[in-house]
Amino acid sequence: MSDLARRAVLACLVCVAALSAVPARSQNFLWEVTSLTNRAWLFGTLHAGKADWYPLPRAVEDAFESSDVLAVEADITNAAEMRRSGDAMVYTPPDALRLHVPVADYARFLTLLPRYGVPESQVEGMKPFMAVSLLVFGEWVRQGYQPAYGVDGYLIQEAKARHKPLVELDGVDAQMRLMDSLTDRENTTNFHGTVEALASGLTAEQIRGMVRAWEVGDPQMMLDVSRRYDDRVKGAAEFEDKFVWSRHPGMLAKIEDFLDRSGKRYFIAVGSLHLVGPRGLVQQLREHGYTVRQVFVAPREEARK
Repeated sequence: MSDLARRAVLACLVCVAALSAVPARSQNFLWEVTSLTNRAWLFGTLHAGKADWYPLPRAVEDAFESSDVLAVEADITNAAEMRRSGDAMVYTPPDALRLHVPVADYARFLTLLPRYGVPESQVEGMKPFMAVSLLVFGEWVRQGYQPAYGVDGYLIQEAKARHKPLVELDGVDAQMRLMDSLTDRENTTNFHGTVEALASGLTAEQIRGMVRAWEVGDPQMMLDVSRRYDDRVKGAAEFEDKFVWSRHPGMLAKIEDFLDRSGKRYFIAVGSLHLVGPRGLVQQLREHGYTVRQVFVAPREEARK
């Protein structure tokens, strides 16, 4: 299984949809979180990007530089762990993808492979979630966003280069176990919906909308595009609940632990959707008594736009 296929699985956790209005004042997808004794930074990421995104906006780079520890969902640069965990996403021959999804959906899936330059031999042994995730990431590439320039990957590489400690909120293995826990019904529903979204152009629209929301730092836009996708794709809302919102109690507990530790300042980078809306980490932290404020773009940076 290729590294691109494994990265596709992680990318799927944050892929959301559509364009919305641009706010009057641009912000960063960055929040400062303060407790009575400590401060942390909470930053929303995308798992694919462009070379000219880096360095990140000055406020983000300054927050990262001032932090002692980087916390991420999973260390996606750990190739050995990615390979070990990725085994859970493939079938043992002679079992194969075509035996686990409806014939019509598999046939339509095959028609999409040439668009992404993927031979059937590369995907025929994958489980449904992994197979369609690979094509979703292929659509990111078609839209001009490369896995090599993902925001989380950039931060991990920078942390390692600066010898900044790195901790995981989930870990690759935990995320793969979650993906492998999908029932047959959930797998077939997600496979059908994702194939339909790819074929109709909805996934391309989704990617453009998510990137725009991230670029202007608009959490409401990010939430709106998520809801738009959920409304148009059968099973998407349930899938989102399992892969995004259900993980927040565990994430929140770790973030509160970080804030309770005196002398250590954490820069916490998670997929952007995790931060938005009433079930997002920003609102959850506020409800737990922390002060959370979004960081605006510096005036000089605003003038350059």
